[in-house]
Amino acid sequence: MARDTTDETPISGTEELAVYLAQGSKPESAWRIGTEHEKFPFYTEDNSPVPYDGPRGIRAILEGMQSKLGWEPIIDEGNIIGLVEPTGQGAISLEPGGQFELSGAPLLSIHQTCRESNAHLAQVREIAEPLGIRFLGLGGSPKWTLAETPRMPKSRYNIMSNYMPKVGKDGLNMMYRTCTIQVNLDFSSETDMRRKMQVSVKLQSIATALFAMSPFTEGRPNGLLSWRSNIWRDTDNNRSGVLPFIFNENFGFADYVEWALDVPMYFVMRHGRYHDCTHVTFRQFMNGALKDDIPEGTPNMGDWANHLSTLFPEVRLKRFLEMRGADGGPWRRICALPAFWVGLLYDAEALSAAEALTRDWTYREVQALRDEVPAKGLRAALRNRTAHDIARDVLAISRLGLTNRARLNSEGFDETHYLASLEEVVARGTTSAEQMLSQYNTAWGSSVEPAFLEYAY
Repeated sequence: MARDTTDETPISGTEELAVYLAQGSKPESAWRIGTEHEKFPFYTEDNSPVPYDGPRGIRAILEGMQSKLGWEPIIDEGNIIGLVEPTGQGAISLEPGGQFELSGAPLLSIHQTCRESNAHLAQVREIAEPLGIRFLGLGGSPKWTLAETPRMPKSRYNIMSNYMPKVGKDGLNMMYRTCTIQVNLDFSSETDMRRKMQVSVKLQSIATALFAMSPFTEGRPNGLLSWRSNIWRDTDNNRSGVLPFIFNENFGFADYVEWALDVPMYFVMRHGRYHDCTHVTFRQFMNGALKDDIPEGTPNMGDWANHLSTLFPEVRLKRFLEMRGADGGPWRRICALPAFWVGLLYDAEALSAAEALTRDWTYREVQALRDEVPAKGLRAALRNRTAHDIARDVLAISRLGLTNRARLNSEGFDETHYLASLEEVVARGTTSAEQMLSQYNTAWGSSVEPAFLEYAY
């Protein structure tokens, strides 16, 4: 998230919080696709991480991008920490370890998403390559220790870094050593949100298997195919994971609000300053817990929006739905991730088919699949079917949805070809992580250094 929200509208009751979510509902004609992707910057001479400061640091990249694009800088205590397009059509931000993120504009098609990501990567290369910097597209940092990983000067990250070790063993790894590709998608009503949320929660582990690309840590195989996904199993279970109430027949906005209210907060922002609020939940905040501790210590809608951005379930509900299960990866995967989910969720026939496929899946079964996928990938199973079997069916449904959408580019091609890299995974029967491990044991000579060549932007 590039910039935290400021909205001083007071909150008088919890009903308003559900209304806030419901206000995200849009007619189908207004549905858009917002894609986010992160990558690790590194110095090409030795594959070392890039610090924030210095003439060849991340600050220099951001300043170069600002000069090139004319985007507005986001400043935190005197440091540039991101850029935002003046009309809100996209932003560049920094994750805690320097991971460089594009939060894309809301677009109509995957064709536009690919053009956007191509343009962004070309722009950032133009600035970074003269500095001897390139970017690595993987789900986990394959080489650097946590101590070697730089830390970005962003106030909210200081609060999170202090809090994470109190609630799980892998929170700092999540913050500093992982990258993802995500897509944000719209809904038309509470019923439409429910259908999309339930399908996407059930199928999120299939996406994790298809996109698994984090098999190395600190220069060696880590025993997992998606180390990034496994990290989320012990980061902060109060605010992450598969949420059981989503499986309820009548799940709605109010249910998500009730859960979110009892999750500890990270911060409240007042007049540009972040106040550590990890000792209270949002419900306690609403009941006056911070009234005397911070300036203007009663909650407003900006506080609520910011709190929602600090929740990390498999699918996150804001005024849209965020798909959070995929590892970062090369350029083709940046296009494949939104194609996968748009095909499943933005076409009525495809969404009904995905519902039929997953209708009787229980919370316990979905949780068990989610627990197996980081290590087993496509070999994980639900009932008597492997993730590989399910992925084949799910990709066919996604292809159907993209075909039905019939969004053509200038050459007359629809969006289905963006699924090709995932269909290759299914045809091969092995994840990209397993292919990388095979290379590590053969052509790479038991070294992760070649990954910085093969998976660099």
